[in-house]
Amino acid sequence: MNERLSARQAQIESTLRLAPVVAVVVVQKLAHAVPLARALVAGGIPAVEITLRTPVAIEAIRAIAAEIDGVAVGAGTVLTPQDLHASAAAGARFAVSPGHSPALLDAADDSALPYLPGASTASEAMRLLERGYRWQKFFPAVPAGGIDFVRALASPLPAVGFCTTGGITAQTAKQWLALPNVIAVGGSWLTPNDLVAAENWTAIAALAREAAQLHR
Repeated sequence: MNERLSARQAQIESTLRLAPVVAVVVVQKLAHAVPLARALVAGGIPAVEITLRTPVAIEAIRAIAAEIDGVAVGAGTVLTPQDLHASAAAGARFAVSPGHSPALLDAADDSALPYLPGASTASEAMRLLERGYRWQKFFPAVPAGGIDFVRALASPLPAVGFCTTGGITAQTAKQWLALPNVIAVGGSWLTPNDLVAAENWTAIAALAREAAQLHR
């Protein structure tokens, strides 16, 4: 692993250790971005992944990065080099993909933005490890094999640590966090659509507070 990638992997690790849960957020309205992220941070969840699934996602990242102290805002659903570059330009602190591709890995090599690529098989995890990625996203966590599968990867792949995302709930998160090769989980349950639509930031902060108290 080259020194630049090693430093970026250390940054990813630091971000994933901020709290046991990384908030996975879909922002439909730009006006919701800052108060939503502020509620998550107030509840003790500073790592906020804004997925690039809506037209306002990049501007949401830009607004959060500019206006909220103590937030580690990242870009999720990064699929192309263009997504990676746009996220970096908007002020993202990290980027996350559901999987990985040669073009995206090459772009990440040339970018200063810490990158968390996705894997869902042992072969994919090995391929990423060969490229220097010790920290990976395991997605979709439940459909791709669940807790037993990720636990089984710990012995043959002790150098790989996962942020598991996809199908994890407030009720099951603790079981995932008990695995030796899981550093954090991704949680979309922190920002349910009904609470966001109602702009109930107090309730979202309460959900974040509960998540922040989970133990690894």
